[in-house]
Amino acid sequence: MLNHYETVFILTPVLSDAQMKEAVEKFKTLLTESGATITNEENWGLRKLAYPIQKKSTGFYSLLQFDAEPTVIETLETNYRRDERVLRFLTFRLDKYAYEYAEKRKGIKSKEKEN
Repeated sequence: MLNHYETVFILTPVLSDAQMKEAVEKFKTLLTESGATITNEENWGLRKLAYPIQKKSTGFYSLLQFDAEPTVIETLETNYRRDERVLRFLTFRLDKYAYEYAEKRKGIKSKEKEN
């Protein structure tokens, strides 16, 4: 059974734009090779952290929404831990209300891009 998941990860700010995109592509490829389907991707860009992490006060935020088997999450989080570019990550399963909200937010974002 496929569940709806959302993952947010923060990449170290010393990366160039190309390196940041390559890191995001790495995790997207990992998900698709594991049988997940990515439903939404958002790059939130460079943002200030609430508190310093590894003596860094900013980081590149990225969000991925995907549908996958529960076993895929363990593989994804292991790769997050092994990648030194990742400062923090959070992955959670969306319940039906959170999924509805995410779909609505995705629709609003697509309308903003059209205008």
